[in-house]
Amino acid sequence: MPTIQVNPQPAPQTFLFADLAGFTALTEAVGDERAADLAVAFCERVCELNDPHDAEDVKTIGDACMIRARDPALAVELGLHIVGDVGAHHGLPGVRVGMHHGPAVQRRGDWFGATVNIAARVAALAGEGEVLLTDAVRRAAGALPGVDYEPRGTHRLRHVSQPIVLHAAVGVGSGPCQ
Repeated sequence: MPTIQVNPQPAPQTFLFADLAGFTALTEAVGDERAADLAVAFCERVCELNDPHDAEDVKTIGDACMIRARDPALAVELGLHIVGDVGAHHGLPGVRVGMHHGPAVQRRGDWFGATVNIAARVAALAGEGEVLLTDAVRRAAGALPGVDYEPRGTHRLRHVSQPIVLHAAVGVGSGPCQ
């Protein structure tokens, strides 16, 4: 009898989306050329933070950077550095970060799956200066020195069947970006 091969569940990853809140208004205010230059500079600065956090740039989408991190704890720290370091010094509209942790599949250097989709939707809900993450990230990252998780409630995301519990990661004391 032939054996049927079943693809194993992909290893969990943490996906972050970081973008400039208010980019459309910025484009209106400074024009397309200047706004594009600022978006490129923002994404380049974000990419500089990847290596120390064992993360990699997947792609840029306009003013947004999609990043994959192997370690959810390092992903949370990366998110705080993006908001605290890049957001505080680039002179642009506020930076926001959203993330989710779970399985995803890779094709031609890009990543696909529900985990990626949820991370993008979470980023869209994040406020200026906020690192918003799902409960899956919080559980996988665990307690981190200098980081508090503030509850943000349960949310229904478009085209996601189950409600998602969200938290904001906040650096405190001598923690990341403090």
